[in-house]
Amino acid sequence: MRKNALLAGSDAGAERLAVVLTVLNNCWLQGVSTFDYLRDVLAKLSDTRFKGRLEDLLPHAWLADQQRQKDGQNTAATAVAAE
Repeated sequence: MRKNALLAGSDAGAERLAVVLTVLNNCWLQGVSTFDYLRDVLAKLSDTRFKGRLEDLLPHAWLADQQRQKDGQNTAATAVAAE
């Protein structure tokens, strides 16, 4: 991974690359699908509700939110099935 910084083109580009690679590595450490994470987060970045709440989009927080949504759907499905 260190040699990837050589292709960044500038110091600022290398810093941006380091941030992206750090986030993607954290996805891997958390067991998060990087494709699903990036697809969801890039869509949410354009949403003004997340302005100033970028920490909610970090891999560990994103995974917890996905689990809450999944649990909520399971609870709703169980309630419907019980009726």
